[in-house]
Amino acid sequence: MKQDSAYTNPIRRALISVSDKTGLATLGKFLSDAGVEILSTGGTAKALRDIGVGVKDVSEHTQFPEILDGRVKTIHPKIHGGILGIRDNTTHQDALAVHQIAPIDLVVVNLYPFEQTFSGGADFNTCIENIDIGGPSLIRAAAKNHRDVTVVVESSDYTVVMEEMAANGGATTGTLRQRLAAKAYALTSAYDSVIANWFNVQVGEIFPERLTVSAKRQKNLRYGENPHLASAFYSGGITRPGVANARQVQGKELSYNNLNDTDAAFELVAELDAPAIAIIKHANPCGAAEGSDLKEAYLKALASDPLSAFGGIVAANRPLDGAVAKEIAKLFAEVVIAPEADATALEILAAKKDLRVLLSSAIPDPGASGLTLRQLSGGYLAQQRDNGRIDRTNLKTVTKRQPNNTELQDLIFAFRVCKHTKSNAIVYVKDRATVGVGAGQMSRVDSSRIAAWKAAATAEAAGEKQSRAMGSVVASDAFFPFADGLIAAAEAGATAVIQPGGSMRDDEVIAAADENNLAMVFTGMRHFRH
Repeated sequence: MKQDSAYTNPIRRALISVSDKTGLATLGKFLSDAGVEILSTGGTAKALRDIGVGVKDVSEHTQFPEILDGRVKTIHPKIHGGILGIRDNTTHQDALAVHQIAPIDLVVVNLYPFEQTFSGGADFNTCIENIDIGGPSLIRAAAKNHRDVTVVVESSDYTVVMEEMAANGGATTGTLRQRLAAKAYALTSAYDSVIANWFNVQVGEIFPERLTVSAKRQKNLRYGENPHLASAFYSGGITRPGVANARQVQGKELSYNNLNDTDAAFELVAELDAPAIAIIKHANPCGAAEGSDLKEAYLKALASDPLSAFGGIVAANRPLDGAVAKEIAKLFAEVVIAPEADATALEILAAKKDLRVLLSSAIPDPGASGLTLRQLSGGYLAQQRDNGRIDRTNLKTVTKRQPNNTELQDLIFAFRVCKHTKSNAIVYVKDRATVGVGAGQMSRVDSSRIAAWKAAATAEAAGEKQSRAMGSVVASDAFFPFADGLIAAAEAGATAVIQPGGSMRDDEVIAAADENNLAMVFTGMRHFRH
């Protein structure tokens, strides 16, 4: 329930202590001109004095010096009593009078940059000293007593506070104070969450008893997955190159589905070692390929399923150049994401005004650790990020025929693409390019047949005489529970198979592979993606 917004008192005394000095000069001069007494500490007090704003040191106000190397500055009854005293409570006012505590009407505080400190590689003790104690205490006290006290934790709110004071005889409205109090508690909660998660990393705790999540809203989106759903985009967690922190250099506003699909595309292409392109539609790859350069990779990826690529997301793992940009510009794509782009590429893509172009400055590390979360009714599922990757050293040949070198290259490529395809996933690959993808089916044999049909249909549309699955390899994200899925792949023309293995019927599946002269390797690693 909202409080009565009509209850207002002019701001006569303010406490300002900020690490981020953005906008401080403007606010300080405004308050000084309005006759507000300003209490401050350390660098904030110096910054205000340097611009001619009169400041009273907190230690002078409390008649108690800073101690413990500055760890104790504002934790004092004359500070917290002045913030927490209820203005129309006679008992509170009598206590303040007895102890000569002056009310504090405005608290402007932001916190020690703890996250920036540990992200910058600071040592343990430096991180500890950047855990703010006094700041969160001041913020929480002011937010609790928001009926009387205005609390400001972000410089972006300075303007509205000054506007309200100017319009209301030096006071702010209860509506604003309540909104700022909510923002204040969100900040202290997020701040503590970051510290808690950092401590968990220090002690090697992957799944703590209490899981805390801190995220900051970047923007409200036009709508969610469907037009009747409201949505917003938040960033948070471990910093990772990608859609959350990429620079959008052109194009329309990103939608909920754009963001989701772009993340899927960039994570897939980051798995690939050579110059590579991934084209994603509805979070599944319709084409992925490696080449000697991005243009070759793009043309191979597009050829995989040009019909589905229409309106898709294009991701590159190398900086865009003019040659690949010229080809991408021929396609109607929603988003292009890459680590960088040269001037020629940007000029070419600029002609497609609605096309969103994102530059991330780096490629996400597919081997990085971390947690992924999925919401359930009344709870969350948390798991480690799937950072498993296979190479030749992980493979175990289980058939009579060994895969040749070309097949091995394609098998590894196919399994990496399969990792980013919804289960049940089947991916056909030839010359390090997808030629057929079956995704999200209830039956693995259905995924095999769909992928094979895709390979045949695309070839037919291109005027080719045989399915592109002929002479390909095939990857499965999980084991074949029966031989029928593998037989379907053999019938489509596959010559080699990569799968995790581990089925009760592995012997039956291996026998079917031998009967069809297939080479098959087991990875011992499954990549279900639901």
